Amino acid sequence: MASAPPLTAPDFQTPAILLSGPVDYDMYRDFRAKLEPALGQTGDGDRIHVELSTLGGDPEVARMMGEDIRFHSDLHPSRRFVFLGKAAIYSAGTTFMSFFAIENRYLTRGTRLMIHERKMSKTLQIEGPLTTCIASVTATLHEIESSIAIQNEGFENLIRGSQVTMATVLEKAPSNWYIEANEAVDLGLVTAVI
Repeated sequence: MASAPPLTAPDFQTPAILLSGPVDYDMYRDFRAKLEPALGQTGDGDRIHVELSTLGGDPEVARMMGEDIRFHSDLHPSRRFVFLGKAAIYSAGTTFMSFFAIENRYLTRGTRLMIHERKMSKTLQIEGPLTTCIASVTATLHEIESSIAIQNEGFENLIRGSQVTMATVLEKAPSNWYIEANEAVDLGLVTAVI
C-alpha cells in the first residue's frame, strides 16, 4: 500500500475510539465496545481514529488492544487505523501505539511519550527439597527471560522505521525515557504533531 498523506487537525474532529485513563481490562472492554461499531460503520479505504491519553497500566492489555488493531489491519489492508496521543502516552500507552504504522501515529502539542522497561515485584521463597528449590528458581528465571523477550519485541515494533536504534532504547528505558512530541517526530517515532 502506498504511503498515506499526512493528516491535519480537522481529520481528528470525531475519533471513533476515544480512550483515557489506566490501560486495564475496563479500558479493553471500552475499546472493544467502540471498535465493533467503528468497524461496521467504515469500509475499505476509510480511517478509524483511536485517541488515547494514559499514564500507563497493564502492558498485556495494551498488547491485546494492539493485536486487535493488527488483526483488523490484516483483514482489511486498505482500512487505515490512526492513533492520536494526547497529553501523556506513558508505558503501556506507548506499547499500544507501537501497533500502529508510523505513518498513522500522531501526537498533540506538548504530549510526552514515556518508554520504560517492564517491572517486576516478586518475592521468591526458597524452601523444601533441593530439586524443588531449583525448579522454583528456574521458573522465575524463565518468567523474567520471557518478559524481557516480550518487552523487546514491543520496543522493536515501536522503533521499526524510525531513527531510533534498539541500543538507544535499551540504554534509556531502564531509567524511564520521556520524549516530547516534536522530538518524537524528529526521531521518526510519529508522523506529526497536531
